[in-house]
Amino acid sequence: MSDKRWINICSLSDLVENSGVCALVEGATSADNLTAKDKQIALFSLPSMSEQVFAIDNFDPIGKANVLYRGMVGCNQGEPIVASPLYKQQFSLKTGQCLQEEAQVNTYPTRITDDCVEVLV
Repeated sequence: MSDKRWINICSLSDLVENSGVCALVEGATSADNLTAKDKQIALFSLPSMSEQVFAIDNFDPIGKANVLYRGMVGCNQGEPIVASPLYKQQFSLKTGQCLQEEAQVNTYPTRITDDCVEVLV
């Protein structure tokens, strides 16, 4: 049985198109199934994509800071990415993989239900 659950994060209108926001989620389960008391998740609204909202860890593993929601969003060869505001490495919003170095962030499935953005954590 999975401990993961859908959590209502915000309304869709709370997000800024083609930009990121940060949400603090209590008790979010990480990829290694360890529970963190408070986890920062970066949400990105890309209305031109079929998957309109992406969610990844806010922690930049290269810059060692919670800053990814402040990064610039865009596409690299069709892949939606966020560029870290610290050292500019690009992270895939689909897989969490860094495109320049061997680093990765967790990604979280999202869904929009009745104008509410939900994340599976």
